[in-house]
Amino acid sequence: MPESDLSASRPSKTRQKAAMHALRDLGVELVELSAGQLKRLDLPEDILEAVRACQKITVHGARRRQIQYLGKLMRGVDETPIRAGLALLRGESAAATARLHRLERYRARLLEDEHFLRDIAARWPEADLQQLRQLRRNALKEQENGKPPKNFRAIFQALQALDQDAHQEGEPDANP
Repeated sequence: MPESDLSASRPSKTRQKAAMHALRDLGVELVELSAGQLKRLDLPEDILEAVRACQKITVHGARRRQIQYLGKLMRGVDETPIRAGLALLRGESAAATARLHRLERYRARLLEDEHFLRDIAARWPEADLQQLRQLRRNALKEQENGKPPKNFRAIFQALQALDQDAHQEGEPDANP
């Protein structure tokens, strides 16, 4: 086989390096994930162990070498499912963040105006309005007396539980 045919059939050295750097960068993204997010990705065991080891390393030089090793391990696996899993995680986290911000707005509106309970009842018919009313009263007293925001947090947790139940039942997200 002539030399020109060999060079045409394999990628250039520059492209090989770029591919290796892309895999290393993918490894860095994996290292930045939490333990729960890593579990959801279904990574090969050797890569998961390398990621966990890298997360424990704090010395810069050792961490850099571990990331290089992780990039080397990544060359032996198909990166497509890993990239798809990361994209899914990013999308879910953006939706989850939006949901949490919406619930924080609901809590703020409830604390401002007790009549907002009607909107909550319309959105979540199964809501325990008496409990929410009591939590609201206690949260306002806490704020007035400068106490820790125990009931303030409890309101958010109650709204989050209601929203989670509705979300699991497949109701669309609506903004009252």
